[in-house]
Amino acid sequence: MRFDGVLRISAVLVVVLAAVMVEESSAEYTKMKTKTMKHRNAYATMMYMGTPRDYEFYVATRVLIRSLAKLNVEADLVVIASRDVPDRWVRALKEEDGAKVVSVDNVNNPYRNQSNFDQRFKLTLNKLYAWSLVDYDRVVMLDSDNLFLQKTDELFQCGQFCAVFINPCIFHTGLFVLQPSKRVFDDMINEVRVGRENPDGADQGFIGSYFPDLLNQPMFYPPSNGSILDGNFRLPLGYQMDATYYYLRLRWSIPCGPNSVITFPGAPWLKPWYWWSWPVLPLGLQWHEQRRRTLGYGGELPVVFIQILLYLGILAMIRLARPNLTKLSHRRSEKPAASFQYALKLAAFWSILAAYAIPFLIIPTTIHPLLGWGLFLLGSYTFSFLAATVFLLPILSVLVPSLGIFGVLLVMAFPWYPDGVVRGLCIFVYAFCAAPVVWTAAVRMAAAIRSSIDRDAFFAVKSGESLSPSRFNKWC
Repeated sequence: MRFDGVLRISAVLVVVLAAVMVEESSAEYTKMKTKTMKHRNAYATMMYMGTPRDYEFYVATRVLIRSLAKLNVEADLVVIASRDVPDRWVRALKEEDGAKVVSVDNVNNPYRNQSNFDQRFKLTLNKLYAWSLVDYDRVVMLDSDNLFLQKTDELFQCGQFCAVFINPCIFHTGLFVLQPSKRVFDDMINEVRVGRENPDGADQGFIGSYFPDLLNQPMFYPPSNGSILDGNFRLPLGYQMDATYYYLRLRWSIPCGPNSVITFPGAPWLKPWYWWSWPVLPLGLQWHEQRRRTLGYGGELPVVFIQILLYLGILAMIRLARPNLTKLSHRRSEKPAASFQYALKLAAFWSILAAYAIPFLIIPTTIHPLLGWGLFLLGSYTFSFLAATVFLLPILSVLVPSLGIFGVLLVMAFPWYPDGVVRGLCIFVYAFCAAPVVWTAAVRMAAAIRSSIDRDAFFAVKSGESLSPSRFNKWC
């Protein structure tokens, strides 16, 4: 395959992917208008600053708010935001998403010095402000990683406190129903100050200790006459379907309650909004489809197009300057020292590693996975091509990691596995078969560097001489 053909195909592939994403939500969703009608109930979530992933959670919060609005829920949409949330984010939530933003002071967390405390949860006690929303009869408090499949307004018929047990003994605070109460809120804040027992130091442990007997309460079933229940209830699992249940069977089979809400309580770096989470976790694409139909990707697309142009420009420059690049710093006649040979091998290794690390690190983290992986493969090809040209490496060997990544993406994304076990076995078999190929490619690259040094390909070029075309140049 000639270089020009690879360049054109790469450009068309990524630009087409970008063009598909540009459709965003313009056809279905242009701009959320602020609701003027006041409702008796509310869906609420929270935002605070101070984590490495503030922007990602801001995007997730907007997608959550807009997805609820798209379901035409009969409730206000409330964001409990700490006062240090940027003003432009607050304006977007209010003016573009139709949310009511309640600004609050961060609740001081006295548990942050516990041995098992996770610093990313240091401000999750702000969730207690949900009990201060006394203008509402009932509030459904939500984490931003909830994915709604259907309307759940029947939850407003639940009692004073209702939550789901996704763990046999511990209810999950990613979604719960509460009756706002100034008395309860004040009591909770006082309990925080005096250091009430909290197993994990976060909202999960505190609220769990505040309602210790919820496991013994009856299951919630919404009355058909629309009446509101009194007391505390357990919610059916269908209101908090842990994504890990899906990965075992690759389908939902939750028998209790409507299959209404998916939650993603797993590893923080595999949340569904990250482009690399799919196809590692198949449900990531479903979250991004929700985003495409509501919020869109307008904020990231300019950066994506700049990166596309950057990669295509680098490829074009390599093509034009390739004869000179192959002679770069190679005008010496003496035999190189052993230490320099080692440094050259090390430089080649790090250049190949950088060819895969740099594109991964500069891609916008919340872009659509199809576009994210397309950008990653284009970027890794670009820098691998550069490394192969400079160090006179065989191009196919340098591209083996890219081909391997593309292959494993196809294996993971294959949509017709009967269950997660078969999918896992297929990924293992692929990795087992690919490992010798990767090792062989690494050996060939090391041998190519050794061969070039032995025949003085790097150092024998004198002024006025030209280097004979390498196998790589002929291949292109």
